[in-house]
Amino acid sequence: MKAFVLKPLQSALENLLREGIIPEIPENLELDRPKQREHGDLASNIALLLAKKSGRKPRDLAIAIIAALPASDWILRTEIAGPGFINFFLAPAAFHGVMAKIQAEKDQFGANQQGKQQKLQLEFVSANPTGPLHVGHGRGAAYGASLANILRFNGYDVFCEYYVNDAGRQMDILAASVFMRYLEAAGLLPWAFPDNGYRGDYVREIAAELRAGVGERLQHARCGMPDLPALEDQDAAMDALIAHLKQRLGKDDYQILHSAGLDSILSDIRDDLEQFGVHYQRWYSERKLVDSGAVDRAVAALESAGHCYLREGALWFKSTAFADDKDRVLRRENGAYTYFASDIAYHAEKFARGFTQVIDMWGADHHGYVPRVKAALQALGLDDNKLEVVLVQFAILYRGAEKISMSTRAGEFVTLRELREEVGNDAARFFYVLRRADQHLDFDLDLAKKHSEENPVFYIQYAHARVYSMLRQAAEKGLSLPAEDHDCTLECLQDRRELALMDALWRFPEVVQSAARDREPHQITFYLQDLAASFHTYYNSTRILVEETPLRHARLILCKGVAQTIANGLSLLGVSAPEQM
Repeated sequence: MKAFVLKPLQSALENLLREGIIPEIPENLELDRPKQREHGDLASNIALLLAKKSGRKPRDLAIAIIAALPASDWILRTEIAGPGFINFFLAPAAFHGVMAKIQAEKDQFGANQQGKQQKLQLEFVSANPTGPLHVGHGRGAAYGASLANILRFNGYDVFCEYYVNDAGRQMDILAASVFMRYLEAAGLLPWAFPDNGYRGDYVREIAAELRAGVGERLQHARCGMPDLPALEDQDAAMDALIAHLKQRLGKDDYQILHSAGLDSILSDIRDDLEQFGVHYQRWYSERKLVDSGAVDRAVAALESAGHCYLREGALWFKSTAFADDKDRVLRRENGAYTYFASDIAYHAEKFARGFTQVIDMWGADHHGYVPRVKAALQALGLDDNKLEVVLVQFAILYRGAEKISMSTRAGEFVTLRELREEVGNDAARFFYVLRRADQHLDFDLDLAKKHSEENPVFYIQYAHARVYSMLRQAAEKGLSLPAEDHDCTLECLQDRRELALMDALWRFPEVVQSAARDREPHQITFYLQDLAASFHTYYNSTRILVEETPLRHARLILCKGVAQTIANGLSLLGVSAPEQM
């Protein structure tokens, strides 16, 4: 709808530029939507922006701009407000134009090509495969998948990736935990299961599958096991157990133990996300990254550039030279690389793939990690501005007023699968993106299951279903429906509520662009709630299936436009748009 004003406004400014009244035309003309309808449909502050350079008072310049506007069928009238704002009041025909656009574009209404020829890499979730996905991970999954849909709708080439942390200490702790449950199942565990092992029931299930597959083959590793209870430092005790298992089992048998946990959990994560409507183009293995020598090469590059030093047997990166708050360890005294070293290599590899922008979604507790990764990219001579990090707060689960506590290591958590089974994929996907990613999110299970207007996703889906219910009612009554190519009856739509609905439909493409630019799927949820509320108000106050054919057709065209827009918006969020409820 803004085009109906932008084109005449551009023409007026070009005339004033030729006459020497203004010295320039801003590269991007902006129009705002006044909060109050009595202030017009669109407003411009162009007179205030150009007044000083033009040597004129803003109101005088606004008068000149209005006088230079060409005749338009779309602009009903203009007025000057305040110090020099120009308010535009549009003719009904400008609002009617959105119906033809929706009719022509259908499921592509709202799409654009602003991201054409830009290739984005989107990495999200990337939870350690040490246990099932829980409700906290679900927020990152819903947010990432929704953002990918929105970016693609804006013309971007989006490549979604899951970084699998299948190397390192946490995976060794999982392997040790599986081994202890493996012994426990045979009554051979020499002491109580340690507190810093993975304690969920899923570990017992993995151990049972391992025993069913290899029998007693690994039991010999219990011989010579360190006395863990005698070691006061739990971390040191766990490291001692891991070292013993690697030495006692040997490379092949330890790999069997390691893979038992990794393969089972990773398979569960893949299946869970697929069922949640979250899809990736690639699952990137940290272990393969390490084995390829990429970590060695990245660290060597930092060393050769003079960005590292040795201290107490460890190799340190001078990240303080690049605005980090302290230097970081790359290689420990025992020769093992840190997670940070792997992350440097992984991001260097991402940049080598030629993405226009790399977007990482991390848990909010990783906020301190951003400066060090950007520091490493700078040290490698890469443009760290190409890395964008979105921090996602975990969701806090409530059942009514009761908060549900979670501890991943202790195995006390609600899995994403359990959540989906209880409230359904639609409610889960929608509720997860109801707020900005960096804001805390309270997820109310009871509200998500309600079939009432209190539940926002139900309220929106019900608006969509209501339209199709009307169409079925019309057919049952033998009333004619508007043709696929809408007829010229839209001039019947003059009521303020009808014009307001069409104005809301015009806003959808703007919201889609804004949601992509700001990386904020919640802008779509807010828009859909407002659109559904406006439609329900219109439906409850207006008789749609009237006897007069032109008016009935016009109102049904409007309602179908609302339904199409709701369906398009919900699709971006991975939520269905049912025709019956």
